[in-house]
Amino acid sequence: MNPDRIAAAYQPYLLSLFRFVTGLTLFQFGVAKLFKFPPVPMFEAVTPFSLFGVAGMFELVLGGMLMLGLLTRPVAFVLSGEMACAYFIEHFPKNFFPLLNGGTLAIVLCFACLYLAAAGAGPLSLDAKLHLQPSPQPDDRGFGHGFGQAQR
Repeated sequence: MNPDRIAAAYQPYLLSLFRFVTGLTLFQFGVAKLFKFPPVPMFEAVTPFSLFGVAGMFELVLGGMLMLGLLTRPVAFVLSGEMACAYFIEHFPKNFFPLLNGGTLAIVLCFACLYLAAAGAGPLSLDAKLHLQPSPQPDDRGFGHGFGQAQR
């Protein structure tokens, strides 16, 4: 029994799980910032139109879309940029090292979303259900895994 073959069979479903957990992680920050639940001292003074409030709106709405797997690629790309901005605006000025400036989670979420922007939603998503994902077959030249067939 080949472990790579077994892993390959579950890979699409693990991608869907990864997408859901990433979206849930971002969604919880949006809920905490905008609805003050659960109460987090760091987000007590956040107002809806402050920088943190707007970030919370992105995390709430787009994190929810990521959980559902709706328009995953563009949503994940926007969230990746949001997390990069969060890191460079809030964490990087405090210290160069992410372990010391508290920005480790922002970096991980940035690259997790960047990966999802490239990999797509997976089979357990609204993108797959509504046929919004490109075909996983490479084109006639063997390029473009995930971008459909080339037109002749």
